[in-house]
Amino acid sequence: MRIFAPQMDSRTPIMTRTAQPPSRSLPRHVLVVEDDAILAMALEMALRDAGVEQVEISSTSEMALAALRTGQPDAIVLDVHLADRDDGWAVAELVRSLGPSGPRIVFSTGAPQDIPEQIAEMGCVMEKPYDPKELVEVLTEPKRRGLISRLRAALK
Repeated sequence: MRIFAPQMDSRTPIMTRTAQPPSRSLPRHVLVVEDDAILAMALEMALRDAGVEQVEISSTSEMALAALRTGQPDAIVLDVHLADRDDGWAVAELVRSLGPSGPRIVFSTGAPQDIPEQIAEMGCVMEKPYDPKELVEVLTEPKRRGLISRLRAALK
């Protein structure tokens, strides 16, 4: 499993740590956009076991957009190659329009090289297959702000 961070070159792997200090907190509400039902259930179980209060599962882009219309999650785990759309990052672009206070984005893909660089800068990229516990670790880290959010904040 490789994790890519937005502040570094998008192809530079980051080593994961095995234990997180208890002082770090998880998002309260996570939207998981994943069309692989088994992976979605594994992610939901890992997130709930770690203490996430609300985990919402969407298997299509349309379901994800509907979920975003009803409430803003604290984080989104976004499979970028969904069955209904092969450009799952369109959802990320919508989320980006919410500004720096928008949900944290974690991209999930088997082909990180297919994500356009400016999109990958919006959040962390996790390469499949990965252990759901590694997602929990990523979500306990401080939110990284993508390039566009940092530029918008600097211009204000």
